[in-house]
Amino acid sequence: MELTGAQWRKSTRSSGNGGDCVEVADNLPGIVGVRDSKDAAGPALVFGSAAWRAFVGMAKAHDPA
Repeated sequence: MELTGAQWRKSTRSSGNGGDCVEVADNLPGIVGVRDSKDAAGPALVFGSAAWRAFVGMAKAHDPA
């Protein structure tokens, strides 16, 4: 899957300490890329937009914060 043009971002809940974060690129039509911030040149997982929205919705619904 081609992720050229992806604009990667970290969660606003990520600490400012650097390292151990997940980055998401949700600016591409129909897909969402997910990668490890420590390895920006490494592999990325790619999800369909609807699947990603469902995942985020479930994660928010079960957030203890």
